[in-house]
Amino acid sequence: MKVLNNLLYTGDHEWVRVEDNKAYIGISDCAQRMLSDIVFVELPEVDDEIAKGETFATIESVKAASDSYMPVSGRIVEINEELEDNPAALNEDPYGSWIAAIEMSDKSELEELIKPEVYEKICEELDKEA
Repeated sequence: MKVLNNLLYTGDHEWVRVEDNKAYIGISDCAQRMLSDIVFVELPEVDDEIAKGETFATIESVKAASDSYMPVSGRIVEINEELEDNPAALNEDPYGSWIAAIEMSDKSELEELIKPEVYEKICEELDKEA
């Protein structure tokens, strides 16, 4: 299980990579392992305004369908269209295969996200329970 130190995380297993006022969002290695083989990703629309905590994407695997929740509020400025044709990219490279990029409306929300070292412990506990 991989946790990258340059990202922030949520308790729902999304990751956030910040570049100025833009945030790239995807699912963690921990999430893709729990989901197993991902077969479909429902992406948001560019220009959608999405508040923190709202569903912004749905990921379907052979095991289940799972909603992904927006970790910070903002406007969708980019989506990873590659996932429409190759949803398994989330399994193959969860940190390289971002789902959406947003222009953040409130950067202070980043302070509520989970630091990598804490998130790693959360995932280790989940691995023990599996």
